Amino acid sequence: MKADLDFAFELQVEEALTASLIGDEQEIAQNASDFQTLELLKQLEQEEEDRLQWETEINKMKNDLKRLVHDQKVAQEISRIPNDQWEETGDYFEKPFGEASSSSRDVHDNGAPFKLYFKGLFSTERIGDSIVDIAGIGFAVCDPLGNSILNGVKPLIGDWKSDFAPQELELKVEAKALIQGLTAALSLDVKKIDFFCDYYPLYQYITMRHLVKQQNIATVVDQVSLLQRNFISCRPFLVARKDIKFAFKLARNAIDSQINRSAGCSTFRSKKETCNICLEDISVGQMFAINRCLHRYCCSCMKQHVEVKLLNGMVPQCPHDGCKTTLNLDNCRNFLTTKLIDMMSKRIQEDSIPVTEKVYCPNPMCSTLMSKINIPKFAYDPSTKEYLSGQCMKCKEYFCFKCKAPWHYNMNCRAYQKSSEDDAKLKNLANMKLWRQCKKCNHMIELVAGCYHITCRCGHEFCYTCGAAWKNKKATCTCPIWNERNLMHNRQNNPQQQNQHHHQQRRG
Repeated sequence: MKADLDFAFELQVEEALTASLIGDEQEIAQNASDFQTLELLKQLEQEEEDRLQWETEINKMKNDLKRLVHDQKVAQEISRIPNDQWEETGDYFEKPFGEASSSSRDVHDNGAPFKLYFKGLFSTERIGDSIVDIAGIGFAVCDPLGNSILNGVKPLIGDWKSDFAPQELELKVEAKALIQGLTAALSLDVKKIDFFCDYYPLYQYITMRHLVKQQNIATVVDQVSLLQRNFISCRPFLVARKDIKFAFKLARNAIDSQINRSAGCSTFRSKKETCNICLEDISVGQMFAINRCLHRYCCSCMKQHVEVKLLNGMVPQCPHDGCKTTLNLDNCRNFLTTKLIDMMSKRIQEDSIPVTEKVYCPNPMCSTLMSKINIPKFAYDPSTKEYLSGQCMKCKEYFCFKCKAPWHYNMNCRAYQKSSEDDAKLKNLANMKLWRQCKKCNHMIELVAGCYHITCRCGHEFCYTCGAAWKNKKATCTCPIWNERNLMHNRQNNPQQQNQHHHQQRRG
């Protein structure tokens, strides 16, 4: 009997404990469910607040846009009023904003179309020990005069690469940028818009010049087509990348924000990136990304690379093997000194002038580089149908195009060259000093130190020994490329420039 009672008591205790545990689990589950519900409600409330704030900002932009278009129309109407009539009735001219524009549809349906500039970029970046693909888009909606009224910057996060092959990712990102830009324009009640595209494949698909065969590409192209139907006029234009540079900058900012956010996290704060030039592990914040090609190197190596190229008379390009991207001056200002910035600006200006149009002022105190097309011309020769003389745009001195000397009044070029004692003295001095004359621009060059590969300031490359031209960075003669005595002379006189080729130029 006692054993049975003890056994019954143990069973009752176990049942009570079991019921208690089940109740606790149910309570915990209920509490967790209530917590998730509360978090969901908070998220929905935040989304509703964001939506209301977005609608408020959009309505404000719409009103500002109506007022802008109204002001432009009133200004055009005033410009058409004759001066006599304006003097009599101008003081009574009124066109209040509320009365002049009755609806947003009237404002946007008439007049010139608005403009949309967009750009999508994606880049493969090393963040810590991992390599990730980062994408971002940027767009700018502008009024008919080109004034920006809405800029958009958006990073693409999540599984944005799904269903697309690696070679199709650029097309997808570009299309995403266009879709976001058109959607933003529709939210402003814009009915006429021209959008400018610098990505040729997307332009070909949108204009139906290429047939879309891949289903994933057809999907994004159809999205663009559906958005175009919501406009009265929506025209695409193919332009160069330089024409959408501010949209490119917005997209680049979207990528940089993701990189900086990742680098700022505690996980990646101490991570570094390897520079492919010096092979040093450099902090992510000290790495420099080149515009367009997006190759990355440390700022120290980029500064040395730019300096060497400038000292050799070349516009610096991306140091990556095979990459021909020209460095942008604004992009390089952060790590260049003031002197290098001035040198790079001059090199870019020189490079923008074709070799056949480059003209240097013969005045030794000036030597300004000019384009033959832009300088003022004088002394027209009807027989050759050419101008013989020009005026320096800086020192205002006249000079002869053919003789590359100060203008010889009342004397033709042949007579001047025969009677010029300075030329004879210079030629004798050149022969005695073993100087070499550039065959393209006729400037006299003296080799002070370095190799025999000469690059004239006009861009012509030739052998200092025999004068034979270099082609594609290769010699066309069999002369030695250097003399060790010149190199040793360079080390002794210029210890800080041991790796630089210094050529002193003199004009004839």
